[in-house]
Amino acid sequence: MFSWHALAVALFLYWMCTGLGISMGYHRLHTHRSYQVPLALEYFFAVCGTLTLEGGPIFWVATHRIHHQKSDQPGDPHSPRDGGWWAHMGWLLVGESKHSDAPQMSRYAPDLAKDRFYVWLDYYHWVPMIVLGVLLFALGGVSFVLWGVCLRVVVGLHTTWLVNSATHMWGTRRFATRDDSRNNWLIALMTSGEGWHNNHHAHPTSARHGLAWYEFDLSWIQIKILMFLGIAKSVRVAKINSAMAEREAA
Repeated sequence: MFSWHALAVALFLYWMCTGLGISMGYHRLHTHRSYQVPLALEYFFAVCGTLTLEGGPIFWVATHRIHHQKSDQPGDPHSPRDGGWWAHMGWLLVGESKHSDAPQMSRYAPDLAKDRFYVWLDYYHWVPMIVLGVLLFALGGVSFVLWGVCLRVVVGLHTTWLVNSATHMWGTRRFATRDDSRNNWLIALMTSGEGWHNNHHAHPTSARHGLAWYEFDLSWIQIKILMFLGIAKSVRVAKINSAMAEREAA
């Protein structure tokens, strides 16, 4: 079932869904409001986020905000202090995840809960995936579906879950945060910059996660392009000096 066209589709959709949808959308835009874009583009990023099968926008944003409030403390949905497997995927498989409990999760995402589109998308977050699957089958048959949906989703889920698990276990610490967050260059490469996790926990509202010149952050590069085009506005960036950017905590 391999074809170069199918691989290209998978890579493009990985960038669009995990890169734009999760990193730039669900995380930096919807959760932390580190920048602003026109509402139509904000909605597009949210739809891309649903195509990862990581849940609807209210569920994802609320879960991540809880994680920041209680990071590596009792109540954190996915802390490695409860076990590496638990932090990676156990909390979703056997934990009390509330994918469909929009009213309860809305307490942590009231900004999204006020928008009827986000409420609808949270309940029916599986609809865009069905539409995408039908479209891929029409364009390239089973091969496009296997690569553009099945394989791409599995890889995307695990790279995102590695941010929850591995970047609280392995890597370097530049900032002495109250949690166990780490900077992990390999995970950063796989997740458009999300692996600079200690930087992020120290400066959660910063649209830029790679704070040193050598910390490649694809999402930040794309946000800068949107800024240049006049699309992204009110962009928040951590204000640190160069010495702080280079320092690694002991």
